Amino acid sequence: MNKKFTFTTLMISRAGLIAALYTVITWALGAFAYGPFQIRPAEGLIVLSIFYIEAVPGLYVGCMLANIFSGYGAYDIFLGSLATLAAAGLSFGAGRLFKSDVLKLALCGIFNTVINAFVIPAVSVLGGGTDPYWVFFGSMVLTEFVWTYAIGIPLYIAIKRIIDRKVRVMQPCICVGEKNYRRAEKVEKAR
Repeated sequence: MNKKFTFTTLMISRAGLIAALYTVITWALGAFAYGPFQIRPAEGLIVLSIFYIEAVPGLYVGCMLANIFSGYGAYDIFLGSLATLAAAGLSFGAGRLFKSDVLKLALCGIFNTVINAFVIPAVSVLGGGTDPYWVFFGSMVLTEFVWTYAIGIPLYIAIKRIIDRKVRVMQPCICVGEKNYRRAEKVEKAR
């Protein structure tokens, strides 16, 4: 039995939807979504990576697209998005490693806050921003923390409830290994 990972059509669609949501929510706030005091509620979508592996590339692409208008140029488009990719990847890992919902959420928020707080001020400096690094760092800790938890906690609770109710389209599908691969085959045959 081949034990390689596969993305299903549902997973690809979900990744695209997450990318689109992140981009549109950020663009809707215009200049308020960029700079040292970011109003970026899309950061709360990071909790989706606890449940879905496809959220990791979805958040990365969404952040890349959103950062096109940041004013920091290619540095923010690529480096800023890599910060989101790293935070989402670590959050996905924590979601698989730990059983406690509180621990998963805490780690997800810590990953997102700390990684972005270190990277985004550096992006600002590289992109010609005039804000002092450590002042920008402090503001990023505050804003990332607020948006990750203020939006992320209610979103996490809602998604968990939907998954617990066995809504088929919201079930995570990780097709790795023989056991999970066979489960995915059964789902495909049931359609």
